[in-house]
Amino acid sequence: MTYRVVQWSTGNVGRHAIAGIDAHPELELAGVWVSNPDKAGRDAGELAGLGRSLGVQATTDADALLALEPDCVVYTAMADDRLTEALADLRRILRAGVNVVSSSPVFLQFPDGVVPEEVSGPVRAAAAEGGASLWVNGVDPGFANDWLPLVLTGVCERIDEVRCYEILDYSTYDNRKVVFDIMGFGAPLDETPMLLQPGVLSLAWGSVVRQLAAGLGVELDSVAESFERLPAPSTFDISCGTIREGTAAALRFEVRGMRGGRPVCVLEHVTRLRADLGPDWPQPSGRGCYRVQVTGEPNYTLDLRLVGTDGDHNTAGLKATAMRLVNAIPAVVAAPPGLLTALDLPLITGRGLAG
Repeated sequence: MTYRVVQWSTGNVGRHAIAGIDAHPELELAGVWVSNPDKAGRDAGELAGLGRSLGVQATTDADALLALEPDCVVYTAMADDRLTEALADLRRILRAGVNVVSSSPVFLQFPDGVVPEEVSGPVRAAAAEGGASLWVNGVDPGFANDWLPLVLTGVCERIDEVRCYEILDYSTYDNRKVVFDIMGFGAPLDETPMLLQPGVLSLAWGSVVRQLAAGLGVELDSVAESFERLPAPSTFDISCGTIREGTAAALRFEVRGMRGGRPVCVLEHVTRLRADLGPDWPQPSGRGCYRVQVTGEPNYTLDLRLVGTDGDHNTAGLKATAMRLVNAIPAVVAAPPGLLTALDLPLITGRGLAG
């Protein structure tokens, strides 16, 4: 069976999703939505950097794309700074009877206990009205802290704690809005960026620890968060700007699912803009990795090292986010209508072998 797919946005993740849709033997790219009028009319292959035409022109006309009645939309538009608009987009697509796989808003990957019903309820209602499904995922939040750790726990006799790490150098991550505006790098340490406002970490990654707990059959008592930052010892440049001496250049945070007064499911991020920062913090395998540590009987440490074909780990992370969504399309289309989580879907694999 061939599934007709619309790609919604062509940014850092969206362009990799276009390449993935084109490479997938069961998918057909039916349309591409863009927010920038300058991209309208351009071929999807050009926007994805494929160096060849795909015969599909981008458009800003959402109604025209929904009128195509695609099987699924891959929604990768940024939601961090436009949450209301992103939720409205998703409701609109679902009400039109179109399934959605999406990289945002991240709390929808497992919203129960994370956001109030007045936030998730209208999305569920739109899915019911249109008879369509929504699955929000990626690599983090997503594969690196849902199926990967849950599979590892399948070889445990006893589980005391499951801890999922992202340990990455973001110096090559070319997204100034995320790095500077949302995460607060390059800003004075006495300024609190959007990401570190009280409750935001738990909103973004509380879904991770709650989904892990649900997968393990554990009821959490509460979710806690903490963070620390380090200054730049000197001025240096990264892909999307300049980090001045004394401004924020490294960040470590935790979101902890608590039970009985101790952490049992933990999400930890260690983000550096230079490899020499925070030498006593957890170190990655290579320049960047996702790590799962299971403490119990026995103890396990599993590193998922990221390297793109261009040699960059951040490229690999963007590709992983896109392909987690693209490869899930057949399963999401086949699923009952509603707001899905990773616990609702069967094993998702890539399709085909090169050559």
